[in-house]
Amino acid sequence: MGSALIVAVVKYGLLVLLWVFILAAVRTMRADLSGRAGTGAPPTVAKPVRAPKQPRRKGVGRKLVVTEGSLRGTTVTLSAAPVSLGRAHDSTLVLTDDYASNNHARLYPSGDVWMLEDLGSTNGTWLGAAKVTRPVEVPIGTPIRIGKTVIELRP
Repeated sequence: MGSALIVAVVKYGLLVLLWVFILAAVRTMRADLSGRAGTGAPPTVAKPVRAPKQPRRKGVGRKLVVTEGSLRGTTVTLSAAPVSLGRAHDSTLVLTDDYASNNHARLYPSGDVWMLEDLGSTNGTWLGAAKVTRPVEVPIGTPIRIGKTVIELRP
């Protein structure tokens, strides 16, 4: 009788551990897909900064133009709404680039300028020759590189 009880306790204990492992894996995948990987806490808001010494052209950005990559020639007309960039199907500009994350980056208006923010992408977002680590102002005509895709803000 004692050995049957031990076998039952071990069997059900392993079953509970298996479920704990499965639930932890599902939680981790959900955090990865929602873009909040790591501690599970919402991302912190970084203070916007100006782009590092980029030539500034006059005018307000009114459109995004893909200049390199599989979507070359694609144009997105800008409005007051933020623009999401990535492989996710609900992105404003869906990138067919293996080096882009699902929710890679976003552009959003701030006054009369556009700001670029990397959303914790795996391979990074580049503005000109500088890696974007916090929200940064995007000058007109400065290339934004996401993997093999290059995008420019145009008047």
